[in-house]
Amino acid sequence: MGGEWVAFASGATFHSIHPSNGRKLAMLAKGGADINRAVTAARKAFEGDWKKLKPFDRQQILLRIADLVEAQADDLATLDTLEMGAPISRTRASKRRWVSLIRYYAGMVTAIHGDTIPNSIPGNIFSYTLREPIGVVGGITPWNAPVGTAIWKIVPALAAGCTVILKPSEEACLSSLYLGKLMMEAGLPEGVLNVVPGFGDAGAAMAAHDGIDKLCFTGSTATGQAIIRASVGNVKRLTMELCGKSPDIVFADADLDAAVPGAAMAVFANSGQICSAGTRLFVGAGIYDEFVERVADFGKTLRIGDPMRPETELSPLVSQRQLDRVCGYLDTGREEGASVLSGGRRISDGDLGQGFFVEPTVFTGVRDTMRIAREEIFGPVISAIRFDDLDEVIQRGNDTVFGLGSGVWTQSLATAHRVAAGLRAGTVWVNCYQLLDPAVPFGGYKTSGYGRESGRKHIESFLETKAVVMNLG
Repeated sequence: MGGEWVAFASGATFHSIHPSNGRKLAMLAKGGADINRAVTAARKAFEGDWKKLKPFDRQQILLRIADLVEAQADDLATLDTLEMGAPISRTRASKRRWVSLIRYYAGMVTAIHGDTIPNSIPGNIFSYTLREPIGVVGGITPWNAPVGTAIWKIVPALAAGCTVILKPSEEACLSSLYLGKLMMEAGLPEGVLNVVPGFGDAGAAMAAHDGIDKLCFTGSTATGQAIIRASVGNVKRLTMELCGKSPDIVFADADLDAAVPGAAMAVFANSGQICSAGTRLFVGAGIYDEFVERVADFGKTLRIGDPMRPETELSPLVSQRQLDRVCGYLDTGREEGASVLSGGRRISDGDLGQGFFVEPTVFTGVRDTMRIAREEIFGPVISAIRFDDLDEVIQRGNDTVFGLGSGVWTQSLATAHRVAAGLRAGTVWVNCYQLLDPAVPFGGYKTSGYGRESGRKHIESFLETKAVVMNLG
């Protein structure tokens, strides 16, 4: 906070846990009441020299941040893998995305401008707009993609000229602290970025704090709703990226050799801990048995193990709490009458038994009304659902309170366009899944949230628009 490492007021600490073996990984300071101190530092920086920097100078700092992240990407990847358990092959492959996001937002810094607007007011009246940074921004990030989501919260706000307070998830703080250190080394002025590890009380303090002008949150819908309620005091601007239960639809004319691994990894990637995972796998009746069997067989080939090994493809869940949650849904699926085609259990034998590992699971015979087809599980669990025709599957795909991601597998452009237009979701992937680009907006419909991250609209969400009207006489 304020450009330096500080001790928190309470002196309280907590441990980060290695999900591969359940052992303590690191001890961190626990912030809570310290949010006030962070807000003071961020407000002082916003009203100080940071506000006076020319766009070119702000851009240069962001480009230096990108260079440092690129140079230190292996360290950031290692911290994420150690703390939240994603395979090292996955976190290292994220380097391109991390760096491209930062450079994309840096490129937009010098393109922020208002407009001169012709008006119809009688007389010699001149009118124009100014785009100004919204102020102090709070960011609350999840544990499933710590570096990427931290960049999503921090860098566009900095590009717009705002200052930032970041509270990373208590289950994945290390890489966010390291990222903050790199940003300071890049020349970010004191107080422009403040990283405060902590639990829900710190996040609640941010949501209610009148000194925070905008809050960006990625996490559960229930927590998002609590943030919305808490934010009314100063009518905070909000960007909410929340839960999902995304439909992934496979038509009979799809290229099955591409669709099998695509649909499988739409859920099994990151052990299913992705909000837009395609966990409701709708498969055309004519290919249902063959396709679902092939997806199950694909899951059995995935190499499960220590996430620090380059060959590992499926790694542990983040925590004992998440393991208990996923295993609870495995029991629920059986109780509701679904059949386990593959997986369906915690891995409790050998070295993996000390960690939070679950087998990649495929349920068949799933009905739309089952909890495993309606609630976000956040684990490597596919609910395979049979459908008969296009209009039916669009209706059933939309029969959810969520609307984050969706997928379509077909060789028919007409089918792809009809389904893309019909689904109520923030993203529709066609013959692919989970592809993201800095220029393409990402966000949800319905209770999956509002606002968009990535793309031009993202940086605009950190800007106010001021109208200026002059009587020139």
